[in-house]
Amino acid sequence: MTAKPTLSFWQIWNMSFGFLGIQFGFALQGGFMSRIFQTLGADKDQLPLLWIAAPLTGLLVQPIIGYFSDRTWHPWLGRRRPYFLVGAVLSSIALLAMPHSPALWMAAGLLWVLDASINISMEPFRALVADKLPERQRSYGFVLQTLIIGIGTWVASNLPWFIAQLGVPNEAGPGVVPPSVKIAFAIGAFVFLASILVTVFTTREYPPDDMEAFLRQRRTQGNFLAEIFRHVRTMPSQMRSLGVVQFFSWLAFFAMWSMATPALTEHVFDAPAPDPARFDMADPIAAAAFTQANGAFQNAADLVGSYMGYYGLSSMVVALLLSFYAARRPLNRRAVHFSALLLGGAGFLSMWFIDQPVWLIVSFALVGVAWASILSMPYALLSSHVDPERMGIYMGIFNMFIVIPQIVAATLLGPVIRHLFDNEPIYALVISGASLIAGAFFLHRVHEPAVDTPLPAASH
Repeated sequence: MTAKPTLSFWQIWNMSFGFLGIQFGFALQGGFMSRIFQTLGADKDQLPLLWIAAPLTGLLVQPIIGYFSDRTWHPWLGRRRPYFLVGAVLSSIALLAMPHSPALWMAAGLLWVLDASINISMEPFRALVADKLPERQRSYGFVLQTLIIGIGTWVASNLPWFIAQLGVPNEAGPGVVPPSVKIAFAIGAFVFLASILVTVFTTREYPPDDMEAFLRQRRTQGNFLAEIFRHVRTMPSQMRSLGVVQFFSWLAFFAMWSMATPALTEHVFDAPAPDPARFDMADPIAAAAFTQANGAFQNAADLVGSYMGYYGLSSMVVALLLSFYAARRPLNRRAVHFSALLLGGAGFLSMWFIDQPVWLIVSFALVGVAWASILSMPYALLSSHVDPERMGIYMGIFNMFIVIPQIVAATLLGPVIRHLFDNEPIYALVISGASLIAGAFFLHRVHEPAVDTPLPAASH
């Protein structure tokens, strides 16, 4: 196999820049889909089930995209970039349409389209880092991706609040998504496509070492579903061990994305979403009461989204520190991940005790430490255990450990909160904290890969 050259900072930055747009899409989805669902009339205990489209889509799409991207080669776009581009176009269309949904079923359907489209772009990005970087630079590459993801999370999470500060209304009538959210999603659509195009136009991929053998293998490939199942059965033991950690990590974050808005607007801001069915809009007094309650909820939801942005800001700072460290000496990836998951668990648990919104900054900053590690360390721990020629399909299979816990949470979280916790959504975030701590302790089964030499300082 041809040795891979060491890449400069800017080469790795441009290669990863498309993640800015991908994270814009995920942050808008994670921070504001529950708000859209509640605005369109969803009950809070229905929210996890309405979110089930996202993980189900990932479960189906990611291994398939990984399989086909391993077998793709385009003379100009290469192996992974065709998928970046198709996913970006479809995601941008879904982001534009989402906040204009006139009914709950349409918003849920567009979430399905949006998540499928984001996954078409996202999975090949993970494989691209492993494709392009030598082992000694992979921690650095995944951490730099996390830095870009942190920037996207913070900016996108604050967009509706910032737009409202410019004078755009953040309230609307019953069943109508506010203009500030619509504009934020439109900006997200533009950033998604533009950032992917930066990577497409500035990054070149390495062709297969033996193009004739690659084309011959592609012509003789068997049934792709059988191939995927075969790789699932024969996955490396490191992937299985990391999969357990991923299960608890992503269960925690799915609970946050789906339930943070109702949990924090009720528990911290005392401003739950009003049910229009309980107000007689023909009565001026009742209509005014609804307007006041809806205004309080929308203002609180803006602030929840803004405070959630601090986990992106925190992850950006942590990723920046890790990138400086990893550029000069090897990281103990397992120890970093263990510490980060414990801190994130403490951040989620602290939300139950908060009675002043400003303390959410500290809670989400701790959550951001875990987020920075979740987006980089598992992939760095895994990549050296995977056949480079099968990197796409194995990254897709590994991402199944992300979506399976989300399906479990989408199915069970609503009934658990309703029946065991008196329908108080703040307990979803308590479950998140306990889940991250459990994931940290399952890291004892994960092996720390050996790294031959420290990374050279990256050139700028």
